[in-house]
Amino acid sequence: MRILHVVTAFPRGPDDPITPWLVELLQRLRAAGHEVEVFTSAYKGSPDQTFAGIPVHRFRYFPRRWENLTHEETAPDRMRRSLLYRVMPLGFVAAGLLAIRRLTRRRHYDVIHVHWPLPLALFGWAAQRRGRSPIVTTFYGAELRLGFRRFLAWAARRSARVVAISSYTAAALREIVDVPIEVIPYAAALPPAPPADAAIRAGSLTVLFVGRLVERKGVRYLIEALAQLPAPQARLVIVGDGPERPRLEARARELGVADRVDFRGRVGDEDLRRAYQQASAFVLPAILDARGDTEGLGVVLLEAMNYGVPVIASRIGGIVDIVMDQQSGVLVPPADAAALARALQQLLVDPARARALGEAGRRRLVEHFSWDAILARIEAVYRSVR
Repeated sequence: MRILHVVTAFPRGPDDPITPWLVELLQRLRAAGHEVEVFTSAYKGSPDQTFAGIPVHRFRYFPRRWENLTHEETAPDRMRRSLLYRVMPLGFVAAGLLAIRRLTRRRHYDVIHVHWPLPLALFGWAAQRRGRSPIVTTFYGAELRLGFRRFLAWAARRSARVVAISSYTAAALREIVDVPIEVIPYAAALPPAPPADAAIRAGSLTVLFVGRLVERKGVRYLIEALAQLPAPQARLVIVGDGPERPRLEARARELGVADRVDFRGRVGDEDLRRAYQQASAFVLPAILDARGDTEGLGVVLLEAMNYGVPVIASRIGGIVDIVMDQQSGVLVPPADAAALARALQQLLVDPARARALGEAGRRRLVEHFSWDAILARIEAVYRSVR
């Protein structure tokens, strides 16, 4: 099959950390014999390219200097910055509609797969009108909390198949529109075996967080939990960057734990692998933010489980699809630093329990979230719309 994936942003080069799971999916689809292409936006004038063997069609939508609505951070976050970014989506949509019509005039696709339907469902619609290709639309959850319910319902009804990344997202979508929904989560690549040097030792705890530093990640509560653990046995490593970083650094100083919190910012693949290998626990302390947004799934949990690292996460959003409480990890109430601290303390005093949770988490990953399992389900969706 020839499949066009319509996405907001796509990696600009090998060191670009955007959507690594999507790149992996497309590479595996290619290996399975499918022709895979990407339709996405430009970044500061970036042209069409081939990335990891995948043809990428980019459309221009604004003068080069300001063409940065996407890639560095989410478009909704950009749009809160200034009037310029609030106007820019009009050009984004208009230019994208024209570009995808030109593309589908030249090439026919068996399936159009739209990721993030707000506003990309319009591009799928334009492609479908031109080539009569069926649309598969994946909902990720955050778009459902931005409003535009009628538009999203229209996008779902226009789709031959609708996919949600978690049962939480599927339930939220069903409140908007009554359509069949297939729940297909992210997958994770699996090394041959868990690393042998995971740092789980009695009396020592290296806690890892990986992700954008935004409100819904709840990192503030993780820092507050660290302050309740004994020094110097427990330390926190934070990988990632975002608008919350100055406030989080200030909070660490206020609580007197700045010397135990290592803000590393964005790191390369090798440094990220090393951080997972050296972690004795991984925490995703997600919360419901001021916009009503939370984790649609929590793919970083899959990455941690891949390394055999025991995970602790909030009982919220799509996280509950991944972590089985006290079996493949630990779930705590969101926005509860004391509960986080208690869960971490249990791992600190009982490394055998920590290892058992890490091993159980990896078994669950292999059984339910491996690429073999997920790819088979995605291919079945594509076959069903042919």
